Amino acid sequence: MPPTEEDLAWFRSTFHPVPKPRLPEDCVEYYLFVFNSNIDTGNDSEIRLRLREVQKFAAGLQEEWLKNYIWQRQGFGLEMVSEDGVTLLRGRTEYGDSVEDEWVIVWLLRRLTRKFEDLWVKVNDSDGEFLLIEAAGTLPEWLEPEVAENRVWIHRGNLAIIKPQKIKSMRQNDENISLQEARRIVLEDPKRLLKSTSIEEEAFYRLRNYPQQIAENMHNALVTIPRKIAFLLHQKPAYISSAIEAFYLRDPIALKPLQAQGTSSLTFQPEDLVTVSVRFPRVGFAQLRSQDFQVPATWRTSLPPKSDAKGYSQAELGMKLSCGFEMLLSDPQNQDRSAVREMKMLLEDLGTGDEKLPTSPDIAQWPRQEDDEKWLDISFEDLEGELGGKDKAQGKKRGDFGDKAAQENLQRIVAQFEQFLNDDTAGPDGAGLFDEDSDNTDEVDSDNEMENDGEDKEASFDEERFAKMMREMMGMPTDMEVGGSGSTPERSIPAGGSGRIQELDSDDEDDNGDIQLVMQRIEAELNESGALNLDPTPRKIGATKRAMRSKDSTKSKQLELSDESDDADEENDVDVNLARNLLESLKSQGGTSGPGGNLIGLMGLKTPREEQDEQE
Repeated sequence: MPPTEEDLAWFRSTFHPVPKPRLPEDCVEYYLFVFNSNIDTGNDSEIRLRLREVQKFAAGLQEEWLKNYIWQRQGFGLEMVSEDGVTLLRGRTEYGDSVEDEWVIVWLLRRLTRKFEDLWVKVNDSDGEFLLIEAAGTLPEWLEPEVAENRVWIHRGNLAIIKPQKIKSMRQNDENISLQEARRIVLEDPKRLLKSTSIEEEAFYRLRNYPQQIAENMHNALVTIPRKIAFLLHQKPAYISSAIEAFYLRDPIALKPLQAQGTSSLTFQPEDLVTVSVRFPRVGFAQLRSQDFQVPATWRTSLPPKSDAKGYSQAELGMKLSCGFEMLLSDPQNQDRSAVREMKMLLEDLGTGDEKLPTSPDIAQWPRQEDDEKWLDISFEDLEGELGGKDKAQGKKRGDFGDKAAQENLQRIVAQFEQFLNDDTAGPDGAGLFDEDSDNTDEVDSDNEMENDGEDKEASFDEERFAKMMREMMGMPTDMEVGGSGSTPERSIPAGGSGRIQELDSDDEDDNGDIQLVMQRIEAELNESGALNLDPTPRKIGATKRAMRSKDSTKSKQLELSDESDDADEENDVDVNLARNLLESLKSQGGTSGPGGNLIGLMGLKTPREEQDEQE
């Protein structure tokens, strides 16, 4: 029996499609389509031929611009797939902590679309349409994340956004489009494509210094490492990313090989050390250099004295890198990684004699390059100057912190934030950056522009209204004044001092005395915990409490006696076991983060180091 209309209606009302799986964190995904009116959608062979040309050109771009580039986790790659009857190129890259890897991919995709005019690309990451996020301050209000799928494209190096067919107002748009609908609009209704210069500039702002920026994403440094590691890095410099990640994300299990007695069990023993030039991803170098890592016992005698600052710095960095390689190859969870399998095969070839370690004359022929590390240094005074808008025109000399790109990004963020704060048109949904009745996102209200040009508006604050609202929320009389101002205040709160409430009304002395006693006890407890103590000098809390409670000895005598005994107990009660367990927890962390270190940090203390005999 065929289904009736009622059955179909019930099925439509109860059927919920399987949601699209969410991308992993720190991952970018890209799709490349050929939309060409001269190629029939059913002619799959012709589309495949065109996509093969795209793949070949992409490989040439990587060979030209990314030959010496080291990806943080995964590289750029394209594979041909068929989805819903459509043949396309698809790629997915995990970029880890290196956000620049994601923008290198966007730059590659733009170059591809400039070469092939019928190539349309869409790209997103775990945050969704991140190009729209970059250009959030210039987007029309109808472009919400819920309706952005299949609307945002890269074509001929430009950003193209498909506008809705009909919208009731600039704030309302519930039209979702499919991939087939997007293709039809691109080929048959190009008037619906929104191409805005302001949106495109913001979306691709991070690419303003490309392709020169690609080389600046790398850092070269001299490090002292075992000859075996120098051999591996000379064979394939990209191995360094996996080693840095193993060091940076280490856990107690991964640290076990380094805690063994003796060096016989180590793959990379701290001997036969050589100083070579190593190329790092900038993020990886910062992660390696900034880590506070306890020197393993097997390496303590291999480091030069600290008096040799340069030699010790190179050896310390090489020690961390060597520990990363050791953990990478010994941890069972890494055995299926392609880089680990390749390195083990190379090491086996060394053992069988098929490969030989480089000699010192060979290493002397390798290029040596050492870049400046000033980009790691951040002057917080200069940073505050940037945030405060201080510049040379105001007589303030601005220093350099980080690199030039970091400074430009910070200045751009501050400028956009100030623009948001100074927007008088903001409503309950946030600041409205465009005219609601205008479809052209490049148009700007000239009156508002002239009004806001060069003006630094300050946020207005009505102290009297705020104080009244606070009194109403706390259930206090509305005629109460703060700071003792006013005609007949019931109570006054001093602007400074301990903040104790002074009772001025003498109609009910008993109740006032009770309230005052309670407030004194609260203040004493806050002083005892240090919440009100702005002076780091220790104070005798017990004496202060007894002095305050002497005002009403009849009501507080019993409490004073009990508190005095508690104070005496607290002065002599030290939980030795707790202290010992905390120190053991810190020791077991091996320099990594953990519960013991987190507790010490929350208390504002610096993690103590284990005293060791180091070669000076």
